[in-house]
Amino acid sequence: MFKKVLIVEDQEIMNQGILNTIKELNIPDFDYVMYCDEALSRIKTALEKKSPYDLLIADLSFEKDHIPQQIRSGQELISEVKKVQPELKTVVFSVEKKAKTIDDLYKKYKVDGFVSKARRDGQDLKSTIRKIFNGEIVIPQEVINTMRHISSEFDVYDMKLIELLAKGLKQNEISTYLKEHRMTPYGIRSIEKRLNELRDSLGAKNNIEMIVTCKDIGLI
Repeated sequence: MFKKVLIVEDQEIMNQGILNTIKELNIPDFDYVMYCDEALSRIKTALEKKSPYDLLIADLSFEKDHIPQQIRSGQELISEVKKVQPELKTVVFSVEKKAKTIDDLYKKYKVDGFVSKARRDGQDLKSTIRKIFNGEIVIPQEVINTMRHISSEFDVYDMKLIELLAKGLKQNEISTYLKEHRMTPYGIRSIEKRLNELRDSLGAKNNIEMIVTCKDIGLI
């Protein structure tokens, strides 16, 4: 099991829950901080002392207060940490729900696991840490399912339709845009048909609901 863990979380109640999980896993050495700047500083200091952390658990969102910070998000922190200790195993523990945002954590920031803050998050966190220690990359199944659905159902044309709708363009204006940018089909009937198919695919009753759903899963 991991020997030294750094927890970065600005909510004390959440910190206590994570600490309980760490203790249940019999991890002997752990620290927790509430600020990303301090987290990066501790990681650098641990490296200099040749006593590095081997697991980082971090939230994504941090509330602003009277103490100014250079690093303002979990993504920024992970990016900076990977520059100084690229091999450090990383778990994101967050309320984030957008599948695209979570997917980016793996593809862009190379995290090893994501745990959603929920009722059973202690058990999920414990399971995720164990799997990561055994060499696994732990991706929530709901994220895998959503991203598979998106990749199989939505292409560049579809994304542009939804993007233009979200900007408030009407179907005749969308038709003009597509024609000017040589994207086909650009006929109004074809656009209307494809929008119907996309709404059905997402289980949306209307265009507004479809746009909201796409925002929720991080498509736009």
